[in-house]
Amino acid sequence: MASAPKPTLDLLIAAPRGFCAGVDRAIRIVELAIEKYGAPVYVRHEIVHNKFVVDNLKAKGAIFVEELDQVPDGVPVVFSAHGVPKAVPAKAAERGLSYLDATCPLVSKVHRQAERLVASGRHIVFIGHAGHPEVIGTFGQVPEGSMTLVETVADVAGFVAPNPENLSFLTQTTLSVDDTAEVVAALQARFPAIQAPRGEDICYATSNRQAAVKAIAGACDAMLVLGAPNSSNSLRLVEVAERQGIPSKLIQRAADLDWDFLDGVGTLGITAGASAPEELVRELVDRLAERFEVREREVETTEETVSFKLPRGLEAAA
Repeated sequence: MASAPKPTLDLLIAAPRGFCAGVDRAIRIVELAIEKYGAPVYVRHEIVHNKFVVDNLKAKGAIFVEELDQVPDGVPVVFSAHGVPKAVPAKAAERGLSYLDATCPLVSKVHRQAERLVASGRHIVFIGHAGHPEVIGTFGQVPEGSMTLVETVADVAGFVAPNPENLSFLTQTTLSVDDTAEVVAALQARFPAIQAPRGEDICYATSNRQAAVKAIAGACDAMLVLGAPNSSNSLRLVEVAERQGIPSKLIQRAADLDWDFLDGVGTLGITAGASAPEELVRELVDRLAERFEVREREVETTEETVSFKLPRGLEAAA
């Protein structure tokens, strides 16, 4: 007897999605460091927030640690894409460790802005998520007390400015574009003299991925986001879809898919956070094809052409 035909599932795959230039560069730095120095190469903190990527690098000879104290003498160490406080490279230099900084250049740009603003006597209001490595790294660029963290409009209302006429604001690079606009508007309403950053701090990749989700959400019954639960930009993609009224779920791998989530879904949106490789998207499509007749269509809202240089010393190895 012939088996029943599979139900049809239309897939709308957002583009851009997945790896950004900063993630690409950070992963390449670890790979090239292993090629140049030999295994093991130590990495302080997950190089990017994705278990699949981290496990692949472990298999090649990377050892991930949370603190510099866990790195033995005489081996190279790489700092993650999220950036580190200034004290970390200073401590590495003090111990004579050779280190490579894989901080995303767009995060480094925020670090330099923070230094310049504090040097000019301004107090910085930093919009970000408490405890995120990027926030910890940025606060570690300037003297204690020269920055205040706000996460929400309510935080802005409760902020007591040391000098309302001498404020600036900066933001984490992986925030919700819409949420951040609300917090910025609240800051500007309370402190009309507050100085905005020279350019947008939320990175191009975060903005582009959120815009791509908005572009397909209206045509979808549900959305799946591939990414890690500790990935800020991936969590924001789930929120963006939900705000469009679309049930949305974050999964790390195809194996995490809950089939019940697809009950009654005729059109499924798929995207991936900036730390999730394209092979995880293909793995998910293949898994869906086990139960459905899938018809996939990519919807591209913008083309990304950004690339970043490797640190000096690794360029020759590339």
